[in-house]
Amino acid sequence: MDTIELLETLVGFETVSKDTNLPLLDFVTAYLIERGFTCRRIADETGLKANLIASIGPQGNDGIILSGHTDVVPVAGQSWSSNPFRLRRDGGRLYGRGAADMKGFLAAALRVADEASHMRLQRPLHLALSHDEEIGCIGVRSLLADLKGRSFKATLCIVGEPTSMNIGLGHKGKLAARATCRGVGGHSAVAPQLLNAIHLAADFVSALREEQAEIAMSGASDPDFDIAYSTIHAGKISGGAALNVVADQATVEFEIRHLAQDDPAIILARLQARAEEIVRPQRERFDNAAIKINVDNAYPGFSIGAASPAVALLRSWLPSAETTKVSFGTEAGLYAETLNIPTIVIGPGSMNQGHKPDEYIDVDQLSACDTFLDRILSSLAKA
Repeated sequence: MDTIELLETLVGFETVSKDTNLPLLDFVTAYLIERGFTCRRIADETGLKANLIASIGPQGNDGIILSGHTDVVPVAGQSWSSNPFRLRRDGGRLYGRGAADMKGFLAAALRVADEASHMRLQRPLHLALSHDEEIGCIGVRSLLADLKGRSFKATLCIVGEPTSMNIGLGHKGKLAARATCRGVGGHSAVAPQLLNAIHLAADFVSALREEQAEIAMSGASDPDFDIAYSTIHAGKISGGAALNVVADQATVEFEIRHLAQDDPAIILARLQARAEEIVRPQRERFDNAAIKINVDNAYPGFSIGAASPAVALLRSWLPSAETTKVSFGTEAGLYAETLNIPTIVIGPGSMNQGHKPDEYIDVDQLSACDTFLDRILSSLAKA
């Protein structure tokens, strides 16, 4: 099977994050075992999803990992020109959910895995497939914990997110949190005698905006990003039962997308201090007034120096590629942080086409990825 045929098969598996990815893993596992790979799954607590690590070649710490996630974002509410889970070709484009993000890379990795099975490798090739990346890089953590427990090492990890085959040197980290505001509720006819939790939530949103303004003006900066500083965003606010009832509780869901050099815990501590400033004056009348912040999920930022040996190695395989930093999050920071392995983000397609109706990848991008992976394989075959 060539890369396009493999992509057609992979797109056919409806691996939206809320659903199982096991049928896709069954196909990939059988495909790789037939070609001499050793495969190990790491299931989640439900048993309905799993990660996969597969290897071929001699044992050693000098191999290369090709890493990708199997889940895709939903298609519900999107207007597609054709079945999103059936690959459609139109000229030089291939349409389907996950074609760009990131089953195109997985298809290319499976094709080169077949090539590897016919060669005598001097260093190992590893394929790592994860679940639940799209909901906060959740699934890969158990895979990385398993590898760390086995003292797994490699020369390089390539996370194949779409970069138009440019060399991705970094991305921001993300912290998702929830501020729960507690007031004193009751009938709106006596609202001034009560403490409206929605008002507390509004004051906290103002604090988020003030913190954002301070970061933009005086915080760390990286001009390689479209937005050069860490950002804070309030995404959802909830509270209240009826118009004539003063809410006793409200929540603000917010996120911090931070530069790798910024510590989100420090930003979060400043926000908690601002929350305390909001509620402290209220406690003279309302003992239980509070704004409590809880972190729901976080993944680290990622950065590797342009002069690093890993980047030099990538340049030898892709001499015309540019370096870039991507605006979206990936699993790269977790690989680098957990396993201390040099990690690069590079893959076919563009995220400008990802997550949208009629998501597509250019055939030329897949061909470029095939050439790139063939060069990696050749390096693994050299003594």
